[in-house]
Amino acid sequence: MTDSQPTDLRAAARELYDAGLCVLPIKADGSKAPSVRSWTQYKLNRSTPDEHDAWFGSGQTAGIAVVYGAVSGNIEMIEFEGIAVREGLLDEVTEIMEASGLAEVWGQVLTGWATQSPSGGRHFRVRVDGVDVPGNTKLASRLAREDEYTDEEKQRLREKPSARIVRVLIETRGQGGYGLVEPSGGTVHSSGASYVRLEGGPATIPTLDAEKWQAIRDVCRMLDAMPREDRAKTAPRPKRELPEGAVRPGDDFEARTDWSQIIGAEFDPIFTRGSTTYWRRKGKNQGISATTGHAADRDRLYVFTTSTQFESETPYDKFAAYTHLTQGGTKTEHFKAAAAALRREGYGSEPTRRRLAPVPAPQHFADGSSALDPDPVPDLQDGFEGGPQLRAVSARPELDITNEADGIDGVLALMGEGRLPDLYKRSGGPCWVFRDDNDDPVVQQLGTDNLRAYLADHVSSYVVKRNAVTEELEEQRELFMPKSCSTILGRKDWPLPILRGVVTSPVIRRDGTLLDSLGYDRATGLYLEPRVPLRRLAPQVTRESLERAKAIVLDQVLKDFPWVAASDRAHFLGALLTPILRPYFHGPTPMFVLTATAAGTGKSLLKDIFRYCYGIADTAWPENDTELRKSITTQLYGTGQPVVVLDNLPNGYVIKSPVLSALLTSEVWGDRVLGATSKVSMPNDRVWIVTGNSLRTGGDNGRRVLWVRLDADCPDPDQRDNFTIGDLRPWLRSNASTLVAALVTLVRAWVAAGAPTIRVRKGDYSEWASMMAGLLGFLGVDGWMADRDEARDQDDELQEWSLFLEMWRETYGEEPLTTGALIKGLPNHVPRKGDELPSANQLGIWLKGRRGRYFGTHKVVMVVDSHRKQNLWRVEQHTDRGTGGHES
Repeated sequence: MTDSQPTDLRAAARELYDAGLCVLPIKADGSKAPSVRSWTQYKLNRSTPDEHDAWFGSGQTAGIAVVYGAVSGNIEMIEFEGIAVREGLLDEVTEIMEASGLAEVWGQVLTGWATQSPSGGRHFRVRVDGVDVPGNTKLASRLAREDEYTDEEKQRLREKPSARIVRVLIETRGQGGYGLVEPSGGTVHSSGASYVRLEGGPATIPTLDAEKWQAIRDVCRMLDAMPREDRAKTAPRPKRELPEGAVRPGDDFEARTDWSQIIGAEFDPIFTRGSTTYWRRKGKNQGISATTGHAADRDRLYVFTTSTQFESETPYDKFAAYTHLTQGGTKTEHFKAAAAALRREGYGSEPTRRRLAPVPAPQHFADGSSALDPDPVPDLQDGFEGGPQLRAVSARPELDITNEADGIDGVLALMGEGRLPDLYKRSGGPCWVFRDDNDDPVVQQLGTDNLRAYLADHVSSYVVKRNAVTEELEEQRELFMPKSCSTILGRKDWPLPILRGVVTSPVIRRDGTLLDSLGYDRATGLYLEPRVPLRRLAPQVTRESLERAKAIVLDQVLKDFPWVAASDRAHFLGALLTPILRPYFHGPTPMFVLTATAAGTGKSLLKDIFRYCYGIADTAWPENDTELRKSITTQLYGTGQPVVVLDNLPNGYVIKSPVLSALLTSEVWGDRVLGATSKVSMPNDRVWIVTGNSLRTGGDNGRRVLWVRLDADCPDPDQRDNFTIGDLRPWLRSNASTLVAALVTLVRAWVAAGAPTIRVRKGDYSEWASMMAGLLGFLGVDGWMADRDEARDQDDELQEWSLFLEMWRETYGEEPLTTGALIKGLPNHVPRKGDELPSANQLGIWLKGRRGRYFGTHKVVMVVDSHRKQNLWRVEQHTDRGTGGHES
């Protein structure tokens, strides 16, 4: 006790009141509670001397306390508990204050008004200038040790084992708080001891500005020993151990780096006491801003000031501090980026890599169908010259698609290496070939979903991911993203083999060799997808095999059809052989018209020969030219059958279509595909067939067709019987493979004989017609294109105009006439529009559209009458016109 300490409570109250402090009486029962009924009024209003007289008069037993905060002139008390003093915390704080440049200020606090509590603690008061003091605050605490537990605390732990028993070391009394002062003693405190003044008194309380007082509070807070749970964002901790010998970059960084290398640009080290280093923010000349090494379990940075890049009062391990400073944050993506940066600098061990589990893909054999929807390999069958031929399909590759650009490059590389089976390109982009539900080949242009499904089936694609916990690199199966597939499809070219068409039987290449291997043929760009199991053909065609083939085709299959003339059989055989010869010649082929005088004559059977040998794309006759164009485009773009049949035209229909005229003279067909905006071009490599009864042609179509006519010349032609091979359809189901082999043998024999041709004039089709004339001549089949006169009879327009011009010439000779005179003079012969005669203007338009064209041996010539300012017309006759027959 100092000499200045008052000896009685009334004198103490007077001293405190004179110093501007608010006084409270305290019960003398050891509870330290105010003895007034309601003391909260004294948080705002200072107690008066009269109240002091009443509380502390003669004979009163009580303690005395001071209410801190604004009511006492903005006074705050800082208390070091008895255990803190005994454990040396007051000395440690003093040492830190001296090292941090706060020794003078701290000395003022220690000597201004210092009180010792009955438990041995220390109370110091400060008047704070410039800011309101806060409420009561615990600055430093620690967990109680087991030897310190009271009976009540032990019982609490029994009831709640997870409870924490805390010992407060340093705390403050501020706004709304109070604290006992000297000379309180006796029963006021549970120990019975008294509060003792050690230094100064109420009149010597130092006044400190807010910044200095905050620096003192910060130093006291640095001694807090309560465990702090790491926040995931500032100190991520793994849940699992790494593989043996593996080290994370962050852990390696912590072990090999000191704090000066990390925060040296932000803080200066002031001094180290024990394992704790105290740091001051650069630009300050006193105080402490942060500590490192204070926690017992892990070396962390703990910042107390809010004036740095770090979040105050948040623990940062070294890796978290590095991440915050270099990556601008401590979110998951920041930690990943920081780890990657440290790994590039050589921190951490090389991560192990878990390989992708291999996907079984044993080598297998396919019969030419799509690998996406494979058909079973056909059984060996007795056939014309052997059994089916098979091709190997390779195992699928692996591809890392972690980086999208690398993944796209990888797919293109696999395309270029030929490691993606059954994937090709044509006008419009990548495509594949497969069989539909009717066992017909289909060429499918790939969309995004198609390509993604294809790559899922044919490529073991994966991404490499780093396990955030184990640091292992793991290959995880992953499909291509749709946007990657769209990017691939959006290119203008692809390193894929060009698909020029699908063939369903062996064919003759341009060089005369035979394409009979299933699947894609690089020499021609054709894909062989056979309609029937292929027979293995002998290397050389013998006379015996040729005669046997002729017997099967001519003496069995085609023998009993009621051909109108030899030309009809020859034309049909030419159509039947054309798919095999298609790659051997350039240019288009005419359309074949299968027509009969009555239903049941055999048109459908002729069509079925194509169906069983090659497969056909069968479609109904469209209603108009617009629908006809759509149908043509659909067949060329999506189907793989080499024969397209426009079936069941109306009885007596006149085939007269500019769309057909354009198709039948075009090697390449261009159009916009349904559902797409871009135009595509496709080779016109099909055999076009129309069927119907009593069909005729008109316009330019008559010159672009070959007729195959049937006439049973009997009632009920479908009741005929006693055919050479019985019912044709069952025979075809069992022997189509043999028939295909026979047809191929006929063509091979012709090629082996030097492929002789017979020159035939047939406009755009002359190359094909001359070749077919030579082939049929080699086989001894008569009648090829010997129906010129009959064909003209099948053309309504040709016949109508031929008769008109002949009658015109016979009636008027070479006299020029007006169109009105023609209508008046030849009303029964002028071509009509429906049932009505044309007008003079309409006939003039028709004549202009046909001038110079021969109808038979006559043509129209326009004569301009300049005197009368009108056009006149006359007919000329060609007296020596070629017939277009066989020429050698």
